[in-house]
Amino acid sequence: MATATAPLTASDAASCCSPLTGGTLDDAAATRLAAMFKALADPARVKLISLIAASDGGEACICDLTGPLGLSQPTVSHHMKMLVDTGLVSREQRGKWAYYRVDTTTLDRIAAAVSATRP
Repeated sequence: MATATAPLTASDAASCCSPLTGGTLDDAAATRLAAMFKALADPARVKLISLIAASDGGEACICDLTGPLGLSQPTVSHHMKMLVDTGLVSREQRGKWAYYRVDTTTLDRIAAAVSATRP
């Protein structure tokens, strides 16, 4: 059974996502960063982030995400929960539908953490 981690905030991303080659991460930061990598390790979740980012206004309704993936709504909701829990996307409830937006700041920090090199 997977262990739950606290949702990642922008300040957590900044503290946990220092360049991997620029110093040693503490245990909590490494756990939070690993949770983000785990969330991105599934092709369906990577595609969901791509679909949301490419949507009009940079947000997408859950009802618009099931068709392109060919997955059921409960399965897409499960994937979206993982992305929300790690802070990669945010969720806003509007009536009966959930709308999602990619947290580009968090994605940028992950990219910077992975691509940074030592001076």
